[in-house]
Amino acid sequence: MDQPTVDRNELAQYLAQLLNIARFRDYCPNGLQVEGCVSIGTLVTGVTASQALIEAAVAAGADAILVHHGYFWRGEDPRVVGPKHHRLKQLLLNDINMFAYHLPLDMHPELGNNAQIAQKLELTPAGRFGEDDLGWLGQTGAGVKTVGDLARVVERALGRPPQVIGDLAQPLKQIGWCTGAAQNLFGDAIAAGATAYLSGEISEPTVHLAREAGVAYLACGHHATERYGVQAIGAHLADRFGITHHFIDISNPV
Repeated sequence: MDQPTVDRNELAQYLAQLLNIARFRDYCPNGLQVEGCVSIGTLVTGVTASQALIEAAVAAGADAILVHHGYFWRGEDPRVVGPKHHRLKQLLLNDINMFAYHLPLDMHPELGNNAQIAQKLELTPAGRFGEDDLGWLGQTGAGVKTVGDLARVVERALGRPPQVIGDLAQPLKQIGWCTGAAQNLFGDAIAAGATAYLSGEISEPTVHLAREAGVAYLACGHHATERYGVQAIGAHLADRFGITHHFIDISNPV
């Protein structure tokens, strides 16, 4: 029996609608970034379109790669030289399509990074905040009463301890979260009434804001918090189109 496939352009159109990519003013193009073969039977998903992911996708016989962090970021060097040249060359030589979805993949209410991290950490969403409603607001699960409790949940779920700025004994009420490099939404989370905020990264000014506002900040890892949206999208596409899906996790300590 022949393996099911989906047409490259049909898949691009479906994802554009599913993730509502026209809504966002993003830092990169969302959608098909590198064109490969027409028929897609095997899809590999990963967080970032690194050389290591591409090599693993080639070994897996992928016709397409779907990532959260793709190429052609605003302000980057446009020349195709160095690592960019090696990545693009390998994609083109192997006729592999490369799809990338940044903010749309953070935002999807069921398959996105924020929705998926909420499931992993047993958070119950109750609202949104920040530009484009990127930040999520909600409640912790049963038995998670303090910042320390939440930190332990994060460590168990993500496999790494978060960096915590704040009092571990501080009681929790509303929790704000946004995966990745979303420390810029911390002020919006505070204004929305969060007593703790969870993201991937932290910057130097964030420490002072957390201390002065009395709101705990948990930096849980950019890569660690953004592994789940691409997995959910890949599983959804495999179910809808019957194609083969492999998630490949290229470890990253950041």
